[in-house]
Amino acid sequence: MTSKTFDVGAIRRQFPIMARPIDGKALHYLDNGASAQTPHAVIDAVVAYETTSRANVLRGVHALAEAATELYENARADVARFLGVASPEEVIFTGGCTAAINLVAYSYGQRLRPGDEIVVSELEHHSNIVPWYQLAQRSGAKLRALPVTPDGRIDVGALSATLTARTRIVALAHVSNVTGALLDVAAVVAAAKAVGAVVLLDGAQRAPHGPIDLPALGVDFYAFAGHKAYGPNGIGILWGRRELLDDMPPFMGGGSMIGRVSLEEITWAPTPRRFEAGTPPIGPAVGLGAACRWMMALDWNAVGAHEMGLTQRMMDGLAGIKGTRLIGPPGLQGRFPVISFTLEGVHPHDTAQILDSHGVAVRAGHHCAQPLMDKLDLPGTTRASIAPYNDAGDVDALLEGVGEALRRFA
Repeated sequence: MTSKTFDVGAIRRQFPIMARPIDGKALHYLDNGASAQTPHAVIDAVVAYETTSRANVLRGVHALAEAATELYENARADVARFLGVASPEEVIFTGGCTAAINLVAYSYGQRLRPGDEIVVSELEHHSNIVPWYQLAQRSGAKLRALPVTPDGRIDVGALSATLTARTRIVALAHVSNVTGALLDVAAVVAAAKAVGAVVLLDGAQRAPHGPIDLPALGVDFYAFAGHKAYGPNGIGILWGRRELLDDMPPFMGGGSMIGRVSLEEITWAPTPRRFEAGTPPIGPAVGLGAACRWMMALDWNAVGAHEMGLTQRMMDGLAGIKGTRLIGPPGLQGRFPVISFTLEGVHPHDTAQILDSHGVAVRAGHHCAQPLMDKLDLPGTTRASIAPYNDAGDVDALLEGVGEALRRFA
């Protein structure tokens, strides 16, 4: 898309799946926090690679191998531009956001010693808890958690009491996958640097909402998933500061990540090769590069206003339905378009099934955030998450379905 003019209808038409009816009803896809849909630009890029340039990358000298390598490295450069970083070599293709976090936990984590501390928060997705728990088990380090405020934000007021001279890693969600709350990154980075710790952000819920200025954030590692950012499945990104990456051992061993192999000694390839063992996910990487180009072509001031307008419409509508409880920040300040709610007397799974009968796709359950559910004393919530192709009709269909769920179950 080359136009900077925002037109939700024009954007929606770029996503072919939106034309698919669900049991005779229009599709209202509000499960973007779990997996967003892909536009023609991404589908076309993957099909073009598979039908005109499919080959393995890096070592081949034939025309197809060189074409595939060029597409693969161009995709890395596209991701670097999307993240606002100058060096594509700091961008590592992984199997997903979870794989990216595991890479840091395993590789950077090898320097941790007993008594060192890793800080997460109570609202993290399990993918940003489990790798650190495992690292703590391996290393003898201690896993600590920042508390959550009553309105579903990470309590940065607790940073000074939680981070100590033994803190080595602070790993937090840039945007909560349950409450939509945006992290106060500046406060976290300042507190972490004061004790000599590195900061990793889980950007899975932030990346789908436009380009990111990583140098301005001042973090050390950033991870996000392709399939949540309009790209294919099976691809994710780890960005890291070059000096940190160069000093980290490889995560996995195999072809492509070595400098020289003998039975006596093995040397490693430079960054990012040393972290991309074996044949990489070439087609998905090409697709993610196209997704980043697609996002960079949008006017995010306009898209953001559209998304938050829909968020306000949904929050106002839910607040007007008796028996509904919103989970998360009550206003739009410092939040993204992820809206969780409960219905009095109705299990979230029943809510989601009723919504599905209206053609509305949402997520229900603990959202891989069981510590947060424990804190909120909830078995789960129903979550709607908004993307640029959503419109007022999607919100209104959800509100209609919520009313029916309350009438049938409450």
